[in-house]
Amino acid sequence: MTELDRTRIPQHVAIIMDGNGRWAMERGKDRSYGHQAGVETVKRITSECTRLGVKYLTLYTFSTENWSRPESEVAAIMGLIIEFLEEELFHKNNVRFRMVGEMDRLPGNVQEKIKGMMERTAYNTAMTMVVALSYSSRWELTRAAQHIATEVKEGTLAVNDITEDTISQHLETHFMPDPDLLIRTGGELRISNYLLWQIAYSELYFCDTYWPDFDEGDLHQAIASYQNRQRRFGKTEAQVEGEAYI
Repeated sequence: MTELDRTRIPQHVAIIMDGNGRWAMERGKDRSYGHQAGVETVKRITSECTRLGVKYLTLYTFSTENWSRPESEVAAIMGLIIEFLEEELFHKNNVRFRMVGEMDRLPGNVQEKIKGMMERTAYNTAMTMVVALSYSSRWELTRAAQHIATEVKEGTLAVNDITEDTISQHLETHFMPDPDLLIRTGGELRISNYLLWQIAYSELYFCDTYWPDFDEGDLHQAIASYQNRQRRFGKTEAQVEGEAYI
C-alpha cells in the first residue's frame, strides 16, 4: 500500500460508492449481486479508515433519485442495508453510526434497524460512519431554507442574522465537519447531488475502479493524492506556506 503521512490523514472522508451494478453486469450477474459485493467493500474500508485515524466517513448509499430504479433493485438494496447493520462491525471498530436523509421514506423495518443502531453505537468514539440514505443535497438545502424561513416568520431569527453558519447548522450534517476529501469510484466525473454545500473546499478524487473492487490500497492512493495537494481555501500559495512557519 502507498505509504501515508499519518499526521495528515483527512478528518472527514466522503465517498460516492459507484459501479456496483456495472461490476455485476460485466460478470453476467444481476445488479443486486454487485450491491452485495459492495457491502463487503464498505466493511473493509470502514475498518481501514478507523485504523488510519479518519474521524468521519460519509457514504452515499441511496439517493433520493434512486427511488426511481426498478422496484426489485430498490427492495434488494433495502434488504442489504438491514444485513449490513451488524453490531459486530461497529463495536469491533468502536464506530458510531449515523444517518442523513429522508428517514420517513424508508420501509418501517429499515427505520427501526437504523434507529436501533444509532442508539446502540452512540457512545463509540473511534470514528463516526454516516450513511446518506434517501438523500439528495437539493432536498437538504430546500429543507434547511424552509426551516430558516419558519424561524424568521415566527420571529426567532432576523433576516440580517442569517449567515453561512446558520445554513450549515440547519443541514442534515450539522453534527460533523465538512469533508476534507471526496472520493468517487466507478469512472464517472460528477457529484450527483451529494453534499453540494459541504464540499465547497473539499479535495476531489475520481477513480475508474468499481466500488466492489475498491480496496485498502485504492483508499491509500486517494489519501496520498490528498496529502500531495495544498489546501488554500482562497488564499495564495505564498500565504499558506507562510502560515505553515508561524
